[in-house]
Amino acid sequence: EREPPLRVRALVMTISLDLPKQILNAHTEARKQKNIKKEDVGGMLVKNAKNPEAIREKKLEPRTDGTQCLNGRSWLPCYGDLQTVIMYESHKLKYSIHPSSEKMYQDIKKLYWWPNMKADIATYVSKCLTCAKVKAKHQRPSGLLVQSKIPEWKWD
Repeated sequence: EREPPLRVRALVMTISLDLPKQILNAHTEARKQKNIKKEDVGGMLVKNAKNPEAIREKKLEPRTDGTQCLNGRSWLPCYGDLQTVIMYESHKLKYSIHPSSEKMYQDIKKLYWWPNMKADIATYVSKCLTCAKVKAKHQRPSGLLVQSKIPEWKWD
């Protein structure tokens, strides 16, 4: 009495992150008149603060896909929560293995740029519970050191 074999149908699942499209949408949102003041860091977008229509193109260079970059790194505006997505992908995926904030910053800065990036990454890593647990086992406890008593005898 032999059981008939089970039939299995192979399924193909393609997972892709539509990050370039999300970045382009965020750039469009950031360049809107109501948002330009919030996004314009150090005159990156606008030539003159009195004339917000005069959009600057020299500091941010356009790419072929329509996104803007600074020194070859994609600019990530605060719209669309892209910064959090990039930090999550760089920190918590199976292949990244929870890098430290400095390592993560060095990896991310090769491809992306946003204002206050290093501080944002340090904050993100400091809030990671897995990193906090591992760090607690391998590092000395933080806090003030206890000063040893100074011996009391006469010196010649």
